[in-house]
Amino acid sequence: MKILLSLLCVFFFSASTAQAESCPDLLNFTAQTLRGKETVDFCKAYQGKVLLVVNTASQCGFTPQFKGLEALYQKFKDRNFVILGFPSNDFHQEFSDAKKTAEVCYQNFGVTFPMFKTSPVTGDKANGFFAKLAKQSGVAPAWNFHKYLIDSKGQVVKNYPSAVPPEDSSLIQAIEALTKTQ
Repeated sequence: MKILLSLLCVFFFSASTAQAESCPDLLNFTAQTLRGKETVDFCKAYQGKVLLVVNTASQCGFTPQFKGLEALYQKFKDRNFVILGFPSNDFHQEFSDAKKTAEVCYQNFGVTFPMFKTSPVTGDKANGFFAKLAKQSGVAPAWNFHKYLIDSKGQVVKNYPSAVPPEDSSLIQAIEALTKTQ
């Protein structure tokens, strides 16, 4: 019995170690959700998925992009595609109250894609995920609603400045190409 338990422990440890080792560095990150106190392990939740990562703000001229982002999410979510929203006050356009931020996202715009707790996305104080995005792409967000498209291997393939709306044909074509084989 002890041998069987030892073998099972070795098997499960090896399997979890292999999964952690195969996880792209970009996804070695955890973040708390905007609504609730859950912490999401990005390796477990998003490994192997195509991602569109967006820094958001509730009081920005680009805030209506939430509607287009939600439409994109609904269109492609069944093809292993996820949008990740990161509210930030780096450009002084986000509420300090998470409840107000959540109200804008969920009630005003009907967002169903994952949104995370407000955090910095630029400079020395950028959260670890955005620090890695900036390093990998060579571009940090210059304003709210900057978008990073990440392939299923955890590599940034393109980034889009704030003025590029979610309905932009080049963005949609890039998502279609990346999710074709998903």
